[in-house]
Amino acid sequence: MTRPPHSRRATRAPRTGPGGPPIRVWRRAAALAALALAAAGCGVRGTSVPVDAGGAPARVSCKVPAGDTGAAVPDGARVTVYLVCSSALVQVERTVARSEGTPAEGARLQEARALLTELQKEPSAAEQAAGFSTAVPQNLRVAGPRAGDPADTLRLSIRPDDLPSFALAQLACTYGAGAALGRTHAAVLGGPGDDAPERYACSAEVRTHPDIAQNAGWGDPLPR
Repeated sequence: MTRPPHSRRATRAPRTGPGGPPIRVWRRAAALAALALAAAGCGVRGTSVPVDAGGAPARVSCKVPAGDTGAAVPDGARVTVYLVCSSALVQVERTVARSEGTPAEGARLQEARALLTELQKEPSAAEQAAGFSTAVPQNLRVAGPRAGDPADTLRLSIRPDDLPSFALAQLACTYGAGAALGRTHAAVLGGPGDDAPERYACSAEVRTHPDIAQNAGWGDPLPR
């Protein structure tokens, strides 16, 4: 039979499931469900509810209660040390026993050793509650200048540049505030080797960002 000139083949209706949407819709839904199951098997998990990650970190005061200067020391001397608090250096007053070193050591070295001992101590309960800590190594030692060193040099048993940045900043600021050390707001420090000592200033930047010690060029070479 000849087809009428303007007739077209009838469009095929989409196949459907029994009483439901087209079969391709079911196939797409099944594929999406399979992907979701695969993601869950790989540990990928979503959530539509807030997740409780715990409370925010507690703020610290960085202030020691008035009158708390450590253990009671009869006839002790008041000194200032710099401890770490909230990623900065903050000064804390301590009371230390008056040095009984030999006259040959001199007042400068005696004070330097007393201050180092204070920096190496674990902060008191009140200091810890206020957020204080120290980074100065327990095995660090300090000695006086060698022949050819400037008179105000302090030689450390660890190279200054090998110390943790916060520890070096603590030493520079604590020694810079020492009465017997001249209160120069800086420390001239050398190591156990033959390297020349350098001057480490306790600037506002160092106190605010003690990790500056990791940046080359903080120590200033001394004029020869």
